[in-house]
Amino acid sequence: MSQDWQELTKLTQGNPVFVERVRLVDNKISIEGEFELPPLARLTSEDQVFVMAFVRCEGTIKEMEKTFGVSYPTIKSRLGKIAKQLEFVETVVSPPRDEILASLEHGKITAQEAIERLSK
Repeated sequence: MSQDWQELTKLTQGNPVFVERVRLVDNKISIEGEFELPPLARLTSEDQVFVMAFVRCEGTIKEMEKTFGVSYPTIKSRLGKIAKQLEFVETVVSPPRDEILASLEHGKITAQEAIERLSK
């Protein structure tokens, strides 16, 4: 089954793919429509393997270095490349602790606001 998926990703060469029919094998039920593949499924098979390895290594880059026999910067670069393809969740970057404390010290925010921001 995974070889079928790898073959499909080679055939599509990164072009958008929509699934038009889904069949539940055990129930013999089919659903037709237009279903977009989830973001992880749109990655190349090589990138999917890399993501699976990263999860298996519990996000430890040192383990990834050992697994793939490459350097830290190479792993970070590959992760960055993959992350750019998966930008489907908006993230909010919290201001650094020093910035929050400086705002408090200069009276720009209240103590309660500082506590809330620091607890994020």
